[in-house]
Amino acid sequence: MKKGIHPESYRMVVFKDLSSDEGFLGRSCASTKDTVVWEDGKEYPLIKMEISSFTHPFFTGKMKFVDTAGRIDKFNKKFANSRFAAK
Repeated sequence: MKKGIHPESYRMVVFKDLSSDEGFLGRSCASTKDTVVWEDGKEYPLIKMEISSFTHPFFTGKMKFVDTAGRIDKFNKKFANSRFAAK
């Protein structure tokens, strides 16, 4: 590997899936302002995710739709009066 191109700030962080409330401990250099106390009693930086292997259909075998940003309502409102709207 080339020297000086990889980040030096790798640290232990907790990744938390917001839709299933599951989490796991891993290494990352991503910045975050949130922290959480993990199962071992230590405090770690928290990285929040909308989807992970806990909720992704490829890993779970179940199709589950997550609309956290309200995209469906926004789409329906935008096209409610168009010729494509359901009647």
